[in-house]
Amino acid sequence: MKKGIHPENYRPVVFKDMSNGDMFLSRSTCKATETVEFEGETYPVVKLEISSTSHPFYTGKSKLVDTAGRVDKFMSRYARTKK
Repeated sequence: MKKGIHPENYRPVVFKDMSNGDMFLSRSTCKATETVEFEGETYPVVKLEISSTSHPFYTGKSKLVDTAGRVDKFMSRYARTKK
């Protein structure tokens, strides 16, 4: 790797998927205030809402997230127009 092309804070960071607890190690410049032990070493941790291990596109599992009844509201409107 060429010297001097990466920022000073380019370091190993653990990314943790909060929906399923899966963690993976990568290099990043993300700011992290917490640390976690991963494979016997302590690394800064960045918490993610979703990753490739929990995203429906990659897992093949469809997950319907209903926020404030929006899906039910849509289905009731669609049912009226379909008749």
